[in-house]
Amino acid sequence: MTKINETALKMIEYYSGDVKRINHFIKVHSFAKIIAEAEGLDDYLTEIIEATAYTHDIGIKISEEKYGSGSGYYQQIEGPPIAEAMLREIGYDKNFIDRVCFIIAHHHNYARIDGIDYQILIEADFIVNMFEDNVSIDTIKSVGGKVFKTETGKQILRKLYLEG
Repeated sequence: MTKINETALKMIEYYSGDVKRINHFIKVHSFAKIIAEAEGLDDYLTEIIEATAYTHDIGIKISEEKYGSGSGYYQQIEGPPIAEAMLREIGYDKNFIDRVCFIIAHHHNYARIDGIDYQILIEADFIVNMFEDNVSIDTIKSVGGKVFKTETGKQILRKLYLEG
């Protein structure tokens, strides 16, 4: 089994019974992978994006238990240590894990995007959250122009929400 599939299965196990959370990270992963491949990223960077997409919200569960809130602030604090342990168990190397954990620790901060892997995770998460949170078209237009940078992400945003 590939490490990415093992990551997906471990996340499904981690969120066992929480269909909403599982569906969320599966959808984010799908969009992230589509964007990464369409943008021509290499296999290593694509794998970082895929692993991050699966684990980006891993801190919600412990945040809700510990603080009674799944807010982005708490997720970014609590998520990286859990993801690090999981990814280490799967066999990822330190540099890979460090990058995934950095993005998890900052994925609610759009001013600090420092790489295409981070950018693609943000775009994929936005695409899914816009639907799940029933965001207005005006907000989508406003946010889309500020947040989306990849051509593929912009195209998906237009086709899903702004055309038709």
